[in-house]
Amino acid sequence: MTAYWVLASIGVLLALLIQGRVSPAVLFTCWAVGFVLLGVTEQQALLASFSNSALITLVVLMLVSLALERSPLLDRLSDALLKGRESMASLRLMGVTAFLSAFLNNTAVVGSLLGVISRQRYIPASRLLIPLSYASILGGITTLVGTSTNLVVNSFVINAGLPPLGMFQFTLVGLPVALICIIGLMFSARLLPQNRVIEQEIPQSYFLEAQVMADSPLIGNSIEDNQLRNLNGLFLLEIVRHDRLLSPVNPDEVIEQGDVLVFTGEVEKVQTLQRFPGLQLFGTQADRLLASNLVEVVIANESELAKRTLREVDFRTLFNAGVVGIRRGQRRLTGQLGQIPLRVGDSLLLAVGPDFKEQRNIDRNFHLLSGSLQRPKLRTEQSLLAFIGFGAVIALAAANLVPLLNGLLILLALLLVTRVLTVSELRRRFPFELWLIIGSALTVAKALESSGGAQLVADAVRSLCNGYGVYGAFIGVFVITLILTEVVTNNAAAALVFPIGLSTASAFGADPMPFIMAVAFGASACFIIPFGYQTHLMVYSPGRYRMVDYLKAGLPVSLLYSAGVITLVPIMFPF
Repeated sequence: MTAYWVLASIGVLLALLIQGRVSPAVLFTCWAVGFVLLGVTEQQALLASFSNSALITLVVLMLVSLALERSPLLDRLSDALLKGRESMASLRLMGVTAFLSAFLNNTAVVGSLLGVISRQRYIPASRLLIPLSYASILGGITTLVGTSTNLVVNSFVINAGLPPLGMFQFTLVGLPVALICIIGLMFSARLLPQNRVIEQEIPQSYFLEAQVMADSPLIGNSIEDNQLRNLNGLFLLEIVRHDRLLSPVNPDEVIEQGDVLVFTGEVEKVQTLQRFPGLQLFGTQADRLLASNLVEVVIANESELAKRTLREVDFRTLFNAGVVGIRRGQRRLTGQLGQIPLRVGDSLLLAVGPDFKEQRNIDRNFHLLSGSLQRPKLRTEQSLLAFIGFGAVIALAAANLVPLLNGLLILLALLLVTRVLTVSELRRRFPFELWLIIGSALTVAKALESSGGAQLVADAVRSLCNGYGVYGAFIGVFVITLILTEVVTNNAAAALVFPIGLSTASAFGADPMPFIMAVAFGASACFIIPFGYQTHLMVYSPGRYRMVDYLKAGLPVSLLYSAGVITLVPIMFPF
């Protein structure tokens, strides 16, 4: 009986994950704690899940990647990659991205190239950003460290008492599949739109300006006293005074004659300003000054802004910046900006204060697309230390001379001693949410297995595949994982299907490795819907994409990917 209600609770968990209103970290943690409290699994299993060696390896790898992603290498490559014919530029970009993503965190690779591609004017960014995201996934499937999904599956493997996966065990299938898909992507990318960004249109789309005339009763009173802070649909963003820009505007700021008040929000609600005598509306005379103060950013997957409104987080105080506009894909969001729940991948146009670049929380929350602000880069000698050290760790781990975790810990200590990384940076960028999700997911998987729920599903898969044998069951596990990774997240899909895959292998008396690979490759097979994978969300708004763009470019890739995995896994890892 326990197995049935555990399966029912997993069904509820899956429904909530698809709905997307509650963070996966919260959901998995609640389910893990609930299973412990109800006696489905032991407290010791919960504690052991969070100290799993593969999970710790993933966390340390992501911390080391903080140094690698600050290397100027990618910026220097950008000009060489993107010159020439579009087809060749796209092929070079995908090739380099796939190679880097085989060893570096693919989110870091996409984040580093995102701003470079958005700023260049050789090729429309919309023709490059989806291929960039897909190539990062295809490179990531070729090695153990290429994507967090492979390391997550490895943590489940170790937790199940099986031998850990090797550094290049994925390469036998991943490399040929990646090559086939990149070739296919060369053709499907031609269906992407050519969304050229006209830089001059951005300020005029979002600003409403009003000049304070000599007879205005607003003069001599503060912003607060003039009731300019709580307008219907409009927000006072900046004041232009004698060719100086006051940003952000302090509520105690006193209005002077000739001030230009710059509003944002629902700019069509111009009638809101009619109740303030002595204000004269005019065109876009302040645009040149404002443009020097504008920065466009994309909300990062680690951001604390996701699923929260600007008002809830007190955005202006937190970043010393005002939000001029919000764009989601190709659509500019309207309405009262402070009340719109934000999503990972949203583009924000910010009017920033003079100390914006000094804020210590920018890296965690944003990818910078435009503006004069750039993230601090490593010096040449620091960059060499980081890359040579990382290469040595990978080589020693691949040769089974030094365990990957030991090598990464030594490298992390070296980066801290040489001040390439700082303790405060590690604390600020620690992937706590990912650690919480995976640790809790390991406990949920243990509960699913120990309760007999996984065996029930495995028996159902076996009966459904009656007549198709173990190969049909293998395809079934792969397809289930692929569908889940499109509608939830890749790590959640791996967590939910792994115990089912293991039990299915046991039910057929087959080697578990093909089913482990089915889960690993299936959990990375997110090419059709942008919401299942973080790099797709990162490029969604900068490329001004629609959902149909992912479908047009991604469906052929998904079919090639699936055909390659289903064909090659049983050959390389026999049942």
